[in-house]
Amino acid sequence: MTWAQRLKRVFNIDIEVCGRCGGAVRVIACIEDQETIDRILDHLRQKEQELPTQPLLVPPTRASPGALPLFAGKGAR
Repeated sequence: MTWAQRLKRVFNIDIEVCGRCGGAVRVIACIEDQETIDRILDHLRQKEQELPTQPLLVPPTRASPGALPLFAGKGAR
């Protein structure tokens, strides 16, 4: 059993399928050297900090239905 099959069996993680499109993914490298792993992670953290933060795309808040008159205009209470 490959380690990819073990990840799927034990943790229900399928690394052979793309999480975005569902297409096939193949492993091209397995990095085990801790110094190399640390350098890669440091680089990714630095790159993440350099990105401008995007505002949250949240719809504008709305008043509850009881707070607004049903018909705005002349004669509205």
